[in-house]
Amino acid sequence: MAVFENSKTFSDVIVGFFNLLGDTPQVADKLIASKLVIRFIYSDPDVVVVVDCSGDAVDVRPGDTETKVIVEMSMKADIAHKFWFGKVNLTMALTRRQMVAKGPVPKILKLLPAIKPSYAMYPKYLVENGYSQYNIH
Repeated sequence: MAVFENSKTFSDVIVGFFNLLGDTPQVADKLIASKLVIRFIYSDPDVVVVVDCSGDAVDVRPGDTETKVIVEMSMKADIAHKFWFGKVNLTMALTRRQMVAKGPVPKILKLLPAIKPSYAMYPKYLVENGYSQYNIH
């Protein structure tokens, strides 16, 4: 059974977390420097989110299926959830096709050090925003 019971709940969690990352200078500055525009396509439940780092700020757009992106990442919502806890190795997930990347994979891998602080932020974010039932202990 999937961790998240419906698309709305998962969308609220992931969009809120992406917005938090966009508002955290130590992460956002590196994302903006990448100039990447990434579409995340999640399944089980289905959610689409674009994270646009091409401007002066990180722009998170849920439901955006129209924007031309540089990278497209597809995965189950449960894999994304575990990833933000630091429990999924991106390289291994790509190799095992748990995550599928379309676009310049080296640019994605280059972002890993930038998002490392997010692994500690995600569990805290869940608790602070009323999603503590989704915490992995």
